[in-house]
Amino acid sequence: MPGRFSDLPARPMSTSHPPRRFATTHWSMVAQAARRSSPEAAQALATLCETYWYPLYAYVRRRGYAVEDAQDLTQDFFALLLEKDRLGQADRERGRFRTFLLSSLQNYLANEWRKAGARKRGGGRTTLSLDFEKGEHRYRLEPVDDWTPVRIYERRWALTLMERALDRLHDEYDGAGKPELYEALKPQLGGDGPAASYADIGRRLGMTEGAVKTAAHRLRRRCRELLQAEAAQTLADPDDAQSELRELLQALGSN
Repeated sequence: MPGRFSDLPARPMSTSHPPRRFATTHWSMVAQAARRSSPEAAQALATLCETYWYPLYAYVRRRGYAVEDAQDLTQDFFALLLEKDRLGQADRERGRFRTFLLSSLQNYLANEWRKAGARKRGGGRTTLSLDFEKGEHRYRLEPVDDWTPVRIYERRWALTLMERALDRLHDEYDGAGKPELYEALKPQLGGDGPAASYADIGRRLGMTEGAVKTAAHRLRRRCRELLQAEAAQTLADPDDAQSELRELLQALGSN
């Protein structure tokens, strides 16, 4: 997967499919509600946690915790975080939800788990519906090497961002009645070029070679737009989305 979207543009993206402008993103809503929590901010926080729980679970597992302990730690961490008074931890200066989550989890592992020794999973708190069985299966597929917990966390965060953008892209093409075109050009999003030539794709789909090239360009551009939109939801300032993407994709592509 290294190389995927490595050509993120420095120039403004085309407005043919303009990305939504997030005047209020999920994370900025949470951050702005610090010390005066609101139901909307609590729901935004829950949505973000449900989306990005796996990178934290992978971090805990890479720290050396056994499966059941890692599951208990991850679930209880989110249960604590979702309590209304915990929204006061949100600090807009931190800017990035991934940074806030990781630093909060690190503090929790250092301080909270010792106090929670006999606490049962859930313990009457609000919990998230987390598929730990699927999460553990994913973790067992992670590279077995000297990657640090922080590195695996950042890699999984970037992959989750990509997966969400690709799911949205697939839905758009499916809704437009062009699922075959999406599947034919999707290999380009891996940085390796199409599995077949533009001419072959055109013959199969009844398009000219030039039309396929144009479609491939639009696919890459739209995917970048969706990636930026997904990243913006995890930032206090959505204008930082492009630099956030570059950092995450660099972490994803490094060996």
